[in-house]
Amino acid sequence: QVQLVESGGGLVQAGGSLRLSCTASGLTFSSYAMGWFRQAPGKEREFVAANSWSGSNSYADSLKGRFTISRDNAKNTVYLQMNSLKPEDTAVYYCAGVWRSWTTVAARYDYWGQGTQVTVSS
Repeated sequence: QVQLVESGGGLVQAGGSLRLSCTASGLTFSSYAMGWFRQAPGKEREFVAANSWSGSNSYADSLKGRFTISRDNAKNTVYLQMNSLKPEDTAVYYCAGVWRSWTTVAARYDYWGQGTQVTVSS
């Protein structure tokens, strides 16, 4: 049974930082591209960042320079470092995995975590 478990969300003031973690089990982690998505109230889920099984990264254009995705295959964990946070970054953040594919499209991901809430106060 595949599980993705996010952690690290919380309440932070504007300009602060958070690091989200997503630990996977039940799959061959190194063969999966991992992505982060977010969904704010009343909005559609949007792509944040993705990391391929070969180490390539992709980011939403609006987030480049503030967010960094990384992974540790030994720990089956993908991270999202978020700096200079803004109130508009407030959302539920989800991690997702897709087998040997490279995509920013949410519908193409095979597995999803339950999400972690990030709230940025002004």
